[in-house]
Amino acid sequence: MVALARHQAEIRENLDAWSDKPLLRRIYGGFYARIVERIDPAVEGPVVELGSGIGNLKQHAPDAICSDLFHNEWLDVVCDGYRLPFPDVSLSHIVLFDVFHHLQRPQAFFREARRTLRPGGGVILFEPYMSLASLPVYGMLHPEPLGLRRPIDQSDLPPAQQTYYAAQGNATRCFFGRTAAPTGFTVAHAERFACFAYLLSGGYSRPAVYPERWLPMIDRFDRRVSRLPRVFGGRCLVDVRVTR
Repeated sequence: MVALARHQAEIRENLDAWSDKPLLRRIYGGFYARIVERIDPAVEGPVVELGSGIGNLKQHAPDAICSDLFHNEWLDVVCDGYRLPFPDVSLSHIVLFDVFHHLQRPQAFFREARRTLRPGGGVILFEPYMSLASLPVYGMLHPEPLGLRRPIDQSDLPPAQQTYYAAQGNATRCFFGRTAAPTGFTVAHAERFACFAYLLSGGYSRPAVYPERWLPMIDRFDRRVSRLPRVFGGRCLVDVRVTR
């Protein structure tokens, strides 16, 4: 009950921020556009988003199935990533927006994802990226731990008990270090890019430090400095495909 109350309180706060901050909606619109570009229409089957939160993916992919751990009226399914309520070889894509770093056992998730995905289907991840510029921002201004020194649990079995877990740096370590692709998958796309427009927007919980009219200028700056992702990167997009 404590977890449910905390989750629902965060959902209400995020809904308020989404309604009150048009800058945030524009920035996330760009993020979702990047995700939708990776969805291959040639692969049959539904697109499922895990950890959908306030359900914004549907604005860009109306047919997507949105899910989360707890029920809200805009969601289609209640489930977790370790136990997906979908038949074998039935889905085209699974989308995780800021969810991968909450998976205590990512290999267990990928094992379940591989069970449900069709040939050619894949998992699309959108995550924080740790660079020289973004690491102090995520470390000091975001309440979730970075987890950069914490070993990643490589078990392919679901945890016996669901507990709160967060390690913002896990996508950086798993997909931009020396770690191999998840078993049964190949990395089709792995992109790091600057996102000062997002970092300075305050996100859902803090006020923006620039007015909305500056967004095009900051976007241009982001595109330029994205050429040096290890220095200026702040977000990453990873697309891993089933290798049956």
